[in-house]
Amino acid sequence: MSTIEISALTKTYGGGRPALADATFRYEGSGAIGYLGPNGAGKTTTLKLLTGLLRPTHGSARINGFDVHRERKAALADVGAIIESPEPYPSQTVAQAVEMVSDFRRGRSRNIGKEIAALHDRLELPPLDARTGRLSKGQRQRVVIAASLVRDPRIIILDEPTSGLDPKERILVRNLLNDLKKDHLILMSSHLMQEVTEICDQVIFINQGQILLRDTVDNVANRFRTRAVDVEFATPMLLDRIRAIGPMVEDAVVVGERRFRISFDGSSSARSGILEALVRLGPVLTYQSASLALEDAYLALMQGNNGADPALATPPAAR
Repeated sequence: MSTIEISALTKTYGGGRPALADATFRYEGSGAIGYLGPNGAGKTTTLKLLTGLLRPTHGSARINGFDVHRERKAALADVGAIIESPEPYPSQTVAQAVEMVSDFRRGRSRNIGKEIAALHDRLELPPLDARTGRLSKGQRQRVVIAASLVRDPRIIILDEPTSGLDPKERILVRNLLNDLKKDHLILMSSHLMQEVTEICDQVIFINQGQILLRDTVDNVANRFRTRAVDVEFATPMLLDRIRAIGPMVEDAVVVGERRFRISFDGSSSARSGILEALVRLGPVLTYQSASLALEDAYLALMQGNNGADPALATPPAAR
């Protein structure tokens, strides 16, 4: 069973404040874990420590039971990773860039052509004989993703994997990762809350080198309920009629033609009650949260308001 584990992992540069301080978590099996935090929070430092690119000040990082820094080859034998936006060599073709990583990982393979062809199809890569130096940023990033997945590593560690991708390319990568997480263990950092919501089962929030919260995405969504909904009517509607619904509505503002944002206490009963009242006012086209639950959680945690049930900080291991 695949495992990723860090224990009291700490990295300090030059005697200053730790970039990562006593971080501890363990995941096993399969699934996708989102690693969220602002720039400088310690995300990339963690991933570098997990892949042997940095040595810890103290603490340990283990993959599949092997200490990354004492048994690096064994620990990383079944790991594919992207750290800090690597680029393929410009003179290489797409096929050569992916094959080179395959050779580094497990030596020559008679089936490498089939593997590269399969990745080419899944990620809609440019022609395999195209020079990577002539590709767009998004195309190069997809080549790098393909290289991280060649030889089917069971553990995948990704640092902002969709950076530089356009919406269509992000959908390709999202669909691929959703397929892979069924029988692979994925740890990915991202600034895109929608991406984490659509891919990840579990989430870790980190800031200033400290892990603030670990839990399932569903539990975080339930805990940090969004306190505003957007509604769009099929016909014009007066703002005063929405404000007059009753005490469930704390406030309402116009956000677009026939679109309104309604503030409430965040409870499920108020959410459903407001919808029932709105439908009585007129035909409703859309009714949805004004922001993502993970976005609300991120903002609350980064501002120091974590709402605090300590039990939520220690979720079960990934399935």
